[in-house]
Amino acid sequence: MLKPNSTSESSFTREEETKLKVTRSKGVSIELMLEIKQELENMLLFAMRNGKIINTQVNPLIESNNLDKLIQAHNILVENIKPATPKSVKYLKTLYNKKRGTKLISTLPVIRNLIFLALVFLILFIGTSVSDKVDIKSLSKGILDNQGESLFYNLLFLCSMSGIGVVFYLLKKISLSIKNGALVPEQSIYYVAIIILGIIAGLMLSEIIYFDSSDRSSIFNKCILALVGGFSSDAIFSILKGIVDKIKTILTVKKF
Repeated sequence: MLKPNSTSESSFTREEETKLKVTRSKGVSIELMLEIKQELENMLLFAMRNGKIINTQVNPLIESNNLDKLIQAHNILVENIKPATPKSVKYLKTLYNKKRGTKLISTLPVIRNLIFLALVFLILFIGTSVSDKVDIKSLSKGILDNQGESLFYNLLFLCSMSGIGVVFYLLKKISLSIKNGALVPEQSIYYVAIIILGIIAGLMLSEIIYFDSSDRSSIFNKCILALVGGFSSDAIFSILKGIVDKIKTILTVKKF
């Protein structure tokens, strides 16, 4: 069984390090072996603390300093901790060790930023909805028949609804990632792109789909479409990509 240690260097004795130097001469560094050992320890502790079923075949493998056996143990534990990954387990461990006793919002800036954005979009939604520039008549006109301040406020209104939808989706997604131990630092960059795509998708969906109505249902329809567009930006992107791929396939077949 792999013994927890305060530093990764202490996991090897002098005799083991001598063996590892031989391994290093064959192309594998001691640093890589230490990294593998540390990842095995992180995954094993994560699996134990979260009630994951651990394959008992891993026990003799992690006691070895043979690279093939360590990789085999690594593969077994990767399957045991899914949907988490070694990278996400290490990242969460770093976060919890870095700021123990602090709230999760303080530990994860991405959650704080998403909550802040949700409040901004909510304020914009309330501010534009009470404006006299946004009403049934102006919303029913759409982008092409509207102009000036009325157009600006209507677009801001629809963008705020799209923003609320996409932030709601991301907060739900990040909550599941934390629960499953699948959170990685690169997701903060990915979320920025999703927010932009969500606003664009919500605006497009609410303006492209036309309702020939001048009653109160037009406001409801546009709000729902903007909200759904922001929430399902991934789905809309997949649909558009599928259409483009089919057009490419048709054009390619015609050429031949």
